[in-house]
This record gives sequence, structure tokens and C-alpha cells, in this order.
Amino acid sequence: MTVPYPPIEPYEHGMLDVGDGNRVYWESCGNPAGKPALVVHGGPGSGCSTGVRQLFDPSRYRVVLFDQRGCGRSTPHASDPDTDMRHNTTEHLLADIERLREHLGLERWLLYGGSWGSTLILAYAQRHPGRVSEIVIPAVTSTRRVEIDWLYRGVGRFLPAEWERFRDVLPEGERDDPVAGYARLLEHPDPAVREHAVREWCAWEDAVVGGEPNGRPGAYGGRPPASRTALVRIAAHYFSHGAWLSEGVLIRDAGRLAGIPGVLIHGRLDLSSPLETAWRLARAWPDATLEVVDDAGHLGSDTMRATILSALDRFAAT
Repeated sequence: MTVPYPPIEPYEHGMLDVGDGNRVYWESCGNPAGKPALVVHGGPGSGCSTGVRQLFDPSRYRVVLFDQRGCGRSTPHASDPDTDMRHNTTEHLLADIERLREHLGLERWLLYGGSWGSTLILAYAQRHPGRVSEIVIPAVTSTRRVEIDWLYRGVGRFLPAEWERFRDVLPEGERDDPVAGYARLLEHPDPAVREHAVREWCAWEDAVVGGEPNGRPGAYGGRPPASRTALVRIAAHYFSHGAWLSEGVLIRDAGRLAGIPGVLIHGRLDLSSPLETAWRLARAWPDATLEVVDDAGHLGSDTMRATILSALDRFAAT
């Protein structure tokens, strides 16, 4: 088994005022004089985990983590039905990342993150290529509408009973677009309706990853109630709007990343986000390499973790 670096604690942390009444939690770990790296978590809405700190050599990296708007330790929290989601969009998150970079006084940083995090990384790097030194992405997504439709409809051909249960939470007239239907339920005035939608969304997500070689029970549904609610509400909000991105734009404009070394690491058995997206991105990004991990799905594997550690160790020296 590949052993990550020992657990570390932040040497500094804070709450950054990003406007619209939002305060974003951030922390720095490792070597204050080390190579800057930003961890961009997935979800959207999952918040940062402490374990990701251990992927970085603490003697060589200054690792910055943050909780995106509405989740983790950021405020206001999306689990509160009164939290206004109008101020939580991809554009807001891109501005928050740039504000955090300026707040910390960093010229450039390596970007690390997977799943939804990879979408946000790609959008940020294409907007601010001069601010990015390298990129490492496990579990590549670009949040195209075709990817969203696959995850919340197409993959149901492999899990017909579970998908029917997920779909049947919605009224008959809303089943053609389940993500939009769930987004409406998450804003319902009745807390019982909202909680039922959260529970069934998580049950579906758990079913999709549960069959992976390294799947684990309750990857989504086993989270604390507030974290689970924020995750589902934010995810449904973003996905029902196609993340406010033109369809295919992050792959189509990947040429903007020319000169930025990238490592894309993707599990061949990823049912949530099939390999095609990573493959298309690698072909469009001149300086990216694609590492396909045969024993990994969306949740990764020991082989995937070893590949991540190798990429980050290699970039620490540059």
C-alpha cells in the first residue's frame, strides 16, 4: 500500500470576506516558504477533507485549502434554507479563488483537485493561465451537460431499480430532467420534502460508486446531516444550470492551457465520469499527459494515489 505523507495541521487559517455576505474558510499547511499549491475540492459542495493534505510533501509545499461558498466551514451554509443561492455560481467561485490568491500574496500556484474540482480548476486556469504553474487532476470532469445527463440518467441502464427509485421521487411531469426537478425540491418550503430529496439523491450517488472495486458504503449518505444537505443542494443548483458554462467550452478552449504542464489521472472503471472526458481533454491540451488507472473508479485506488503522489513529488522540484 502506498503511504501518504504524515498528517499535518494548518499553520495559519482564516475567513475571507468575498462579498455578498459570504465568508470563505481557508488554511495553509506545510512549508510557508514552499511551492504554493491550491486544493480545489469536489462536489460541488463537499468541502475540504483533512486527508488531502497528506498528498503533498510538507517540507516542499505550501498547501492552501479552502471551502467553496456554502459548504464546509464557509458561511452562510447551504444547509440553511434561508441561504441565498443566487450568489453561488461558477463565476463567484472563480472570483473567490483569485481573491484568495491575492490575499495570500502568491504569484502562481499549482492546482490540484478532481471531479467537480477539476471543472473549476480548468475554468480558472483558462481564465488566468499566468497564475498557474502546474495542474494535477484525478477523476477528470468538465461538467458538460452530456456528463450530467449520463450521471443522473444514462448510468441508470446499469442500475435500473436504483435509478427508478431516484427518478420516482419527482412528479411525473418533472422526470425528463431529474436534476432540475431535484433542484426545485431542494428549495421546497417543507423541510420533510427537502430531506427526502437529499436522502434519495445520496442513495443514488452511493449506488453509482458502490459497485467500484474500492467503493464504500455511505460515501455520500453517510455524511453529517448539514454537510449532506449542503452538498446535495449545491450540486443540484450547479448541475441544473450546467455550471453556467457553454457546452464543451473547457475542452474546446483547452489550448489556452498551452505551456502549463498537466497530469490527468483517471480510473478506467469510473462509472460516474467515464474515461472519455479525460481522453478528450488530454488530446486538446498540448502539455497534458493522461494516466489511466486500470483498478480505479471515481473514488480512486491505492494505485491512483501512488500516481498522484508521484506527480506531486515531481512537480515539487520544479
